[in-house]
Amino acid sequence: MRNLGGFTGAGYDKGRGLVTQASWLTVDRVVFRRVWCPASLRVKILRWFGASIGSGVLVRHDVQIHWPWKLTIGDNSWLGAGSWLLNLEPITIGSNVCISQGAFLCTGSHDRHSPTFEFDNGPIVIGDGVWIATRATVLRGVTVGAGSVVGACVLVTKDLPQMTTVLSQQAF
Repeated sequence: MRNLGGFTGAGYDKGRGLVTQASWLTVDRVVFRRVWCPASLRVKILRWFGASIGSGVLVRHDVQIHWPWKLTIGDNSWLGAGSWLLNLEPITIGSNVCISQGAFLCTGSHDRHSPTFEFDNGPIVIGDGVWIATRATVLRGVTVGAGSVVGACVLVTKDLPQMTTVLSQQAF
């Protein structure tokens, strides 16, 4: 039986103070996600809020990033329209990575054994040259090895070795 009223969120660190969080949430909704905001400005905004972003990175419109200060992206990587990086914990994306439209990277979860449903979060690492195809989901604590391909709508719950191709959920 769960007692959600007893939830404390113990151990979760947002990484910045309330003013920075509120500032990000305002800029995110008013400017960052908008189709009229130039991709080059999106990268500058992420850097202003503490993200480590390489050169040649393309961030399309309607990309959701929970906390930019918990995001690292290498050179020449793309975040497709509508992709969602729920980075309660750090997400590290290598160089020459394509995160396609509607993909979901989620570092957050809950401990199903905890009566108060406390957090069970973990970072995500995406290696160089990876393609996360449209509407694929990568869950907390996962490392996707360099050169791997995660097919459309695939759910990844455990680490993928380098140069792995997963085109159906049956494999991982």
